[in-house]
Amino acid sequence: MGQFIQLVVDGLSNGSIYAVLALAIVLVNQATGMINFAQGGMAVLSAYVTWRLVEAGLPLIVAILLAVLASFIVGGLLERFLMRRFERGDPDTAVVVTIGLLTLITGVCGWLWTYNNQQFPSLFPLHTVRIFGAAVSVRSIGTFLAIVAIMLVVQALFLGTKLGLALRAVAINPESAAFSGLPVGRLLMAGWGLAAALGAVAGALVAPQLTLTPGMMDTALVYALAAVILGGLSSPVGVVCAAWLIGVLENLAAVYVHFIGYDLKVAVPFILIFVVLIVRPQGLFGRKVVVRV
Repeated sequence: MGQFIQLVVDGLSNGSIYAVLALAIVLVNQATGMINFAQGGMAVLSAYVTWRLVEAGLPLIVAILLAVLASFIVGGLLERFLMRRFERGDPDTAVVVTIGLLTLITGVCGWLWTYNNQQFPSLFPLHTVRIFGAAVSVRSIGTFLAIVAIMLVVQALFLGTKLGLALRAVAINPESAAFSGLPVGRLLMAGWGLAAALGAVAGALVAPQLTLTPGMMDTALVYALAAVILGGLSSPVGVVCAAWLIGVLENLAAVYVHFIGYDLKVAVPFILIFVVLIVRPQGLFGRKVVVRV
């Protein structure tokens, strides 16, 4: 039982890493209707900015806030001067552009700060506590609670605020939104800015657990996309629950399903995706889209 609890706790900790990046992907999709593959690279860039500010002598929390502000501005500028050229065209072209942007950002990070592992300071203490016989780090508990808080904020943003409703309207039908008097261009910039700011928070939460490198988000991005498919693009709560589910099932399968083991546990989320896409294509918590002709 002790081993089982430890595996579940570790799975929730890993799932929280996937969840924070998945939330940023959902946010930009709900605000612009796009899937942003560059989200992981933007989180890495903001983490490096935070790290350099801390190295310069600023307190960690101040460095994170400045990185969040800078990320919001950079995200808005990227939408205005780069992505806007592709938003009205073929969606596949826009996806390819975000993949290219991911490669560019990680390459720039490696060029500026090398590919060596860097130690990123943690917001939370590093000691562990015992919960039902399992050793749990305070950092994992803090990350878990931070993910819950971010999830609730994002959910409230889209369901309970005028800004969130306007962002959703622009993402669904920008032409009708413009006819209704909504500032479509500024809302698209705000959506990308908010997603980039959330990516900055993701980088600050994840970097202490993974060590800071230009490619630290590559694997997490794959799992985050799996969580988005499983949970549904329209549900912040759904993608977080899906990310935790992936983390837990991956750990349990590695130990208790012998033909999978640790070598094949990466296949677990893809098996889940295959099953969910057959049974419920909109995701476990997503809404079915009805198109009237």
